[in-house]
Amino acid sequence: MIFTFISNKNANCARNERPVFHVQQIWRQVDGERIDVSHLIDRTYEYQSVRELHWHLADRFLSPVRSISLSRM
Repeated sequence: MIFTFISNKNANCARNERPVFHVQQIWRQVDGERIDVSHLIDRTYEYQSVRELHWHLADRFLSPVRSISLSRM
């Protein structure tokens, strides 16, 4: 599964904490067509890393982590 997403950094992050981000919008690539799947995840969740989002998508779509391809716009 191929996913592309747009995120924004959380400006309220304290200096001592790791930067976090929210997913603004995410698409799944299916047969050359981009399908918006933003409604299938919690866009208020503060992800610590792209890797965390990667695992979250694998869990959400009941797929092996290796089958997920993820890129940020």
